[in-house]
Amino acid sequence: MKIESKKTKSWPKLAIRNWLNAKNSSEKFSSDYSDKDSATETRKSSSEQDSYILVPDDFSGWLNHSPNGVKRSVLEEKKACAITNPLNLRMFVGTWNVGGKSPNEGLDLRNWLTSTSPAHIYVIGFQEIVPLNAGNVLGSENSGPATKWLGLIHEALNTTNHESPNEKQCFSLVASKQMVGIFLCVWVRADYRDYVSNLKVSRVGTGIMGYLGNKGSISISMRLYQTTFCFVCTHLASGEKYGDELRRNLNISEIIRRTKFSHSIGILEHDNIIWLGDLNYRLAAGYDDIHELLKKKNLKALLEKDQLRMEQKAGRIFEGWKEGTIYFAPTYKYLTNSDQYVAQTCKSKEKPRTPAWCDRILWKGEGLNQKLYVRGESKFSDHRPVYSLFTAQVNMNMNMTNKNLTRSVSTTVSRSCSLKTFTNSASLSSTCCCAAKVQAEEQIMLLATRAQSCIDSVTRFL
Repeated sequence: MKIESKKTKSWPKLAIRNWLNAKNSSEKFSSDYSDKDSATETRKSSSEQDSYILVPDDFSGWLNHSPNGVKRSVLEEKKACAITNPLNLRMFVGTWNVGGKSPNEGLDLRNWLTSTSPAHIYVIGFQEIVPLNAGNVLGSENSGPATKWLGLIHEALNTTNHESPNEKQCFSLVASKQMVGIFLCVWVRADYRDYVSNLKVSRVGTGIMGYLGNKGSISISMRLYQTTFCFVCTHLASGEKYGDELRRNLNISEIIRRTKFSHSIGILEHDNIIWLGDLNYRLAAGYDDIHELLKKKNLKALLEKDQLRMEQKAGRIFEGWKEGTIYFAPTYKYLTNSDQYVAQTCKSKEKPRTPAWCDRILWKGEGLNQKLYVRGESKFSDHRPVYSLFTAQVNMNMNMTNKNLTRSVSTTVSRSCSLKTFTNSASLSSTCCCAAKVQAEEQIMLLATRAQSCIDSVTRFL
């Protein structure tokens, strides 16, 4: 038998890659932007170790139509001189375990997404957008529910503000990614979209066998002006038996260890990090005690029994991370379409679950300041959604040296927030940004100073 390559992988690893629908090349993700001619942008592929930038499909033409062979980027034209004043942007972050239910057409997300002051960036994470059965975990990915959620979010964010009807905002989908039931998407107001670059996605499965995607994380890395952000959406190990919190601790350690972007950059190598999701930490007490404290609305006493805070205080997880003060009741587990916890009724056929704050948002970074941390009251699933509003300080220093040009040259085509309708998987695919890689930063610098040499170098990737 002829051996195709010496770098073969073991069957379990290959099977896991297939089950996760993962490719040997870089992660693909969906995005929603185009230039005025509706031409899409793609990433041209290179090796795993290279960095990459966004370029137009006709890369050589893009260069040849420039005065000096290299077209000045949007950022270069707008920021010819250095800008040192930081920019303060509002960022909405929301997480929701939707219990394996696909949204119906009548579901209105505006009460959730527009209940705070209008934001410039929306980071929205879901868990269990599909049931976590064997078919969804081991089979091909079901992207139908993700398409529906994107459509509902798009509709909610791009609806005219009734308070200021003449100030309708337009939001573009920067990136979205699914792994089984975990789904993360990032939206940016259209007037800031040209300043987003270096988009990357990483998935880590920590479920069955420690690798499958029924549990784990999706992380999106991006640069806004000169400030880097990482958003980590997770669904950690479930269970309320003694010791289950240690499995969740291990999930967190594995996600931090195994999440890698280009040049082996990990989660902690970003300026600002937000960790959101169903972390599944429970209350370390019996239901009778918890029920009494709930009746008395003694949240302070309940939070003293919160496993996440106990583990963090002991220094076993999230050292140096912050979480806002919790003023809302436990978000899990409710009867569907009810304000009652499952454990409050003997008639329920569901497995009894002690109420807990499973759904959380934590952050790390000097540039982040949390203004709001609350829960929503939708009865759509057995979890209540949780959301937070941050102000994010962004460094706008844009000295157009060759080094900074490597970061800014990626955004050269004007983008618009066209009102796309996400009605099926095909329409989602049509907006998919083909995630691959172009060339290392050294060759991008060469592009800025030696246009012809760069054309020769890039030709092999086109």
